[in-house]
Amino acid sequence: MSDLGATSTSTGTVPTTTQKVAAEVIGTFVLVLIGCGAIVYAREVGAIITVTTVALAFGLAMTAAVHSFGRVSGGHFNPATTLAAVLSGRLAWRELPAYVAAQLAGGLAAAAVLLGLVQGFAGHDGSDGLAQSSFGDQGTGYAAWSAFLLEMLLTAVLVTVVLAVTDARHEHPGSAPVVIGLTLAAAYAVALPATGGSLNPARSVGPGLLAGTDAILQLWLFVLAPLLGAAVAGLAYPMLFGHDREPVPGSGVPRPAPRAREAAVAPTAAAEPAPIIQDGWQWDPVAHQWRPLEQPPAPRPAGDDDGRTQIRP
Repeated sequence: MSDLGATSTSTGTVPTTTQKVAAEVIGTFVLVLIGCGAIVYAREVGAIITVTTVALAFGLAMTAAVHSFGRVSGGHFNPATTLAAVLSGRLAWRELPAYVAAQLAGGLAAAAVLLGLVQGFAGHDGSDGLAQSSFGDQGTGYAAWSAFLLEMLLTAVLVTVVLAVTDARHEHPGSAPVVIGLTLAAAYAVALPATGGSLNPARSVGPGLLAGTDAILQLWLFVLAPLLGAAVAGLAYPMLFGHDREPVPGSGVPRPAPRAREAAVAPTAAAEPAPIIQDGWQWDPVAHQWRPLEQPPAPRPAGDDDGRTQIRP
């Protein structure tokens, strides 16, 4: 299992950006297709949708995706997880746009495929949507402020678990995919009745964009709340438990470049201005008056000491 940062294959080579992007697209596609598909298909056939069933669908899909592609990209499949990885020092900021773009593309592709597949049901009119997240009168009826807090808190819990089980100091790294999947399932068991479950902007943006105007107008909450929860977790984890290794260059909280220290120079006496001399007089800058120019003493003759001739015996 990877550490949500620099990863390597079994041959020891670091995956390319293209490979990481492909892994994130596929993993997010699997997560959204299976998780949202469990809701959409159950509605179409009139089956009773249980929270446990849907939560397990999301959890098992995440487990499979992380186990399969974690070695390549770190197994994020969620912009919130990627943001936390950057803030905690495991991924460089320069990689964030590619990861998020891949995740959003995977979620949107899964929603488009799901929309096409449900056309196979006779009489399908799309009125039930694509299992998009929702709140308020146009959704589950859950108040916006409580939906925001719930999504933020559950995302913070999920991301903290992800950071913990992918920590290089963890004694059982092989259990990471299962733990992450079970944590996601548990979080969805709480969130599904209230918001339809998001904890992941890519999971909400894909179905939301294809579900109509009402769903699009509510997307702000399912983008902002998970990202805020992830930011809290990404900053708090290394503060509480430290870094498992040196942070990746270009990661963490951006800081202004330190000012170059001025070289320590020993104080030197200020250069004395040149004396002002005119017509045998010299200006005294301290007394602010002219004084007679002092004549230098005449050179002493050789063998003379203090004006006295030395007679040697």
